[in-house]
Amino acid sequence: MDNELYNYISYLNNGSIFDSYAKAQAVISRHTTPICSVSGGADSDIMLDIVHSVDEAGNVKYYWLDTGFEYAATKEHLTELEQKYGIEILRVKAEKSIPACVKEYGVPFLSKYVSEQMMRLQKHNFQWEDEPLEVLLQKYPNCKIALQWWCVERYSDKDGVQKISRFSIYRNKWLKEFIISNPPDFPISNECCEYAKKRPAKRVIKDFGADLNITGIRKAEGGIRSASFTSCFSESPTGCDTFRPIFFYTDYDKQVYNEFLGVKNSRCYTEYGMKRTSCVGCPFNRKVLDELEIIKAFEPKLYKAAVGIFGKSYEYTAKYRAFVKEMKFERYGIEYNEALKFTRRLSCADYIKNGF
Repeated sequence: MDNELYNYISYLNNGSIFDSYAKAQAVISRHTTPICSVSGGADSDIMLDIVHSVDEAGNVKYYWLDTGFEYAATKEHLTELEQKYGIEILRVKAEKSIPACVKEYGVPFLSKYVSEQMMRLQKHNFQWEDEPLEVLLQKYPNCKIALQWWCVERYSDKDGVQKISRFSIYRNKWLKEFIISNPPDFPISNECCEYAKKRPAKRVIKDFGADLNITGIRKAEGGIRSASFTSCFSESPTGCDTFRPIFFYTDYDKQVYNEFLGVKNSRCYTEYGMKRTSCVGCPFNRKVLDELEIIKAFEPKLYKAAVGIFGKSYEYTAKYRAFVKEMKFERYGIEYNEALKFTRRLSCADYIKNGF
C-alpha cells in the first residue's frame, strides 16, 4: 500500500476501513499462495479493492464460482473488474449447476438450515408427525439430528431429553404447525449450495495449493454463514487459512468506502436497484418476491427460468407466509401491522391483560 493511499485512508477517520487495510496487508504478506473469491456483489467489490491495493507483489489469484444460473449484469461486471485492476478472474464451473441440482435433489426452501433438516427427514420418509422425540427416534432411529430440530429437543444417553431453542424449527414462527397442516409434496434440499459453490471452492483451493482463501463475508449479513465465525481470520493448522477483510463492516462503512474510494458496483445495483445479490431468485432470500419483480423487468428470460426452477418453493413459501399471517390474526385478534402499532401503546399490565 503506497503512502498516498495510506494517508487518504487515515484521513477518512473510519476505524473499520483503516483496520481492514492494515489486517489485509499483514495477513496476505505472510502467505505464499493466497486466492480471493470474487462474487461480483457489492461486498465483494470492496473486498477486491482492498486486496488488490495491498497486494503489491501480485501474488493473489482471483476466482469466480459460476453456479450455472447468473445475472448477465454480474458477468459484465467481472470483465469490468478485470479491466479496472488489470487482473484475471478465473471462471470456475459448478460441479453441478443450480438447475441440475434442483432437478436431482429438490428445491431450496426458507433457509439453508431449514432445507437441510427437511431434506434429512424426507430421506427417511418422515410423515411430519407431531410426536415426542423418544417416540420418533424409535420410528426413525437414523435421523436423530433432524428429529431434534423438529421436536425442539435434544437427546443423549447421559442427560436424556432436553429442550433446545437455538436453530430449532421454532426459529421460524409456526413453521412446524404449517408443515403438519401442509406437508410438502415435493423434495426439499440445500444441495445446490454444496455442488454449485462449496465443492468447486474446495477444488480451487486444492488446484492452486492455496494457503489462504479470501472471502467477502460480513457479520452484518446475519444467518448461519456469518454466525459460524467470530473474527475476520480462521487459521487452519494443516490446510488453507481463511480471511474475511470486511467481516466487521457495517452498511455505513460500505457507504463511506464506495463514496470516498470510488468503488462502482454492477448494474444489478446501479440500474436494477437491488440492495444485495445472491444466487438468482434464491428462495433463501427473504425478499425474493421483490427480487423477482426486478428480474422480470431487467432480465425477463432469467425470470422465466427462475420460476421454472424454484416455482414450487415460491408457492410453498407464499403459502407459509399467509399461514403465519392467519396465525397472528388468530392470536392477536387484529391484523398484524395494526397489532404492532397497538402493542407499542400498551403498558406491561395491558400486555398481560390482553394475552400478549
